[in-house]
Amino acid sequence: MEFQVTVLGANSAIPAHGRNQTSQLVNIGNNFLLIDCGEATQIQLRKFKLKFSRIDFIFISHLHGDHYFGLMGLISSFHLNKRSRLLTIFGPNGLDEIITVQLKHSNTRLNFPLRFVPTKPEAKHLILEEKNFRVFSFPLKHRLPCTGFLIQEKPGLLNLIKEKLQETRVPIEAINSLRAGKDVLDEEGNVRFAVKDYTHPPKAPRSYAFCSDTVFDPELVPYIKGVNLLYHEATFGKDETQRAADTLHSTAEQAGQIASMAHVGKLLLGHFSTRYLHLDPILEEARTVFPESYLSEEGVTYAVE
Repeated sequence: MEFQVTVLGANSAIPAHGRNQTSQLVNIGNNFLLIDCGEATQIQLRKFKLKFSRIDFIFISHLHGDHYFGLMGLISSFHLNKRSRLLTIFGPNGLDEIITVQLKHSNTRLNFPLRFVPTKPEAKHLILEEKNFRVFSFPLKHRLPCTGFLIQEKPGLLNLIKEKLQETRVPIEAINSLRAGKDVLDEEGNVRFAVKDYTHPPKAPRSYAFCSDTVFDPELVPYIKGVNLLYHEATFGKDETQRAADTLHSTAEQAGQIASMAHVGKLLLGHFSTRYLHLDPILEEARTVFPESYLSEEGVTYAVE
């Protein structure tokens, strides 16, 4: 199953140096999820020829404009393109009012149903469960209510050991049970076909965590521990550590520290301040703490693996 993250915007509050504000498209098993929606989001979706008409879920971390100013434009384009399928938006309280007011004063009656689910920034919550994945929200410490998002792949069916099947005539019903991870019992309750004997070891489910705007916060670690790919903001270099603290943002070094503490697979840096024309120093700073650090590059797709 595909599990990929495409970066649409990697800058902080203002577009600069060819970089746009925060937005990402996640493809998990051909389910398309949009995380944050900076103002150039739909332009970037078209530019990179991404299947944005198939987006069914949008997640907004908080109500600073660089994370949601593109949302109404995207909703309008869905409407003009005669979308009829349900769109679900997860975001902080107040976002529903913002959407409603704009639709009201533009006299727009959407062609499609729109459902709003308010996020709760005080603890970890399961906010979406689909056949192949789950999405959790968790709290971030910023200047107003803000949540991160954790996308977890559900365990899939087990792969069978073909040689064992050829040695033993295993009924179809038993094969289905084995693939689902269930031992097959005989009439007396004894194990007839054991999962461990007829299937390969299961692959560990993959996970992706998105931490948008946040101060350096070790309390994040339990929410994101062991994820395959972590996105964590790195607005400043360590020369601006005090400014990062004052504005409740993080430095690249601090992002690397969080990744190291959480034992993640790879770290994706983003939300870069406009003061940085070149980002190599940001990357080098993070890698001194966590070598598997990478810059978010717009239009680049990163595998969750």
